[in-house]
Amino acid sequence: MARPRSTGSRRPDLRAVRSALPAALGDAVDRFERHLAVERGLSTHTVRGYVGDVVSLLAHLAGDADPASLAELDVLVLRDWLSRQHADGAGRATLARRAASARTFTRWAFRNGLLSADPGPRLAAPSKQRKLPAVLRVDQVGAAMRASAAGAEQGDPVALRDHALLELLYATGVRVAELCGLDVDDVDRERRVIRVIGKGDRERVAPFGVPADQALGRWLSDGRPKLAQLHSGAALFLGVRGGRLDPRAVRRVVHDAIGAVPGAPDVGPHALRHSAATHLLEGGADLRSVQELLGHATLATTQLYTHVTVERLKAIHDRTHPRT
Repeated sequence: MARPRSTGSRRPDLRAVRSALPAALGDAVDRFERHLAVERGLSTHTVRGYVGDVVSLLAHLAGDADPASLAELDVLVLRDWLSRQHADGAGRATLARRAASARTFTRWAFRNGLLSADPGPRLAAPSKQRKLPAVLRVDQVGAAMRASAAGAEQGDPVALRDHALLELLYATGVRVAELCGLDVDDVDRERRVIRVIGKGDRERVAPFGVPADQALGRWLSDGRPKLAQLHSGAALFLGVRGGRLDPRAVRRVVHDAIGAVPGAPDVGPHALRHSAATHLLEGGADLRSVQELLGHATLATTQLYTHVTVERLKAIHDRTHPRT
């Protein structure tokens, strides 16, 4: 069986590759997918990522083994799989993620008797380089919000929605998927908090300020009723056809809003999350509070924002201190 060639971050049609796997390997993929989705309760996006990496790995195995058997999966196969992807242009972050997927799969296969030993712990991959996230300045965020508010003044329901979601993204630091998953009942305007279901189905409460509350109020009273239809359900933010707003639509809204600000970097919704965290820390918030607000499982993730803050403070010092 010919091995589908890897193309770094661009891979062949995984459905076609998966369907071409030998029956035993295809069955292992099916069982692993059920384990991730049902037993571990991972999100559809996360499951898709794991399964895609494992299909690539097993296609590589099938190309080398004759006959193809999961029992032939050892650390040499794992290393050769990653080496070929590196040669085809896969970056450090991609290789690190795929190595993690492979280790998750081999651990599961060993525990379920599909492998006599787990080769995963012997697989080393380049550590993922942690890049400082793009951060907007406070004045840039303000400019985007003012322009959005001006657009909403005409009362167009889509403009009211866009302004409300921009304000809420920045005010709470929620992820795009979390924003799109909000229902009307998740908003407590009296206390100015929202109930968020984050990664791993972890629930948290995120506060928001007066500007977001005012924008939400106008959307709920003047905008949402004009877009709502029988199938809208309880979704807080709606698309033009009345369904729950899609994350891709949110990304377009943010790109357009930030892109209209002179000098602002080309960023997406996650930049508002990064910016909210950085601005809170610069304003004196403690790291634990920001961790709770963002829904980070570990403090180490939140600590990345302290590096952003230090770099920004150094830049301000270099630009403004008289004895620099």
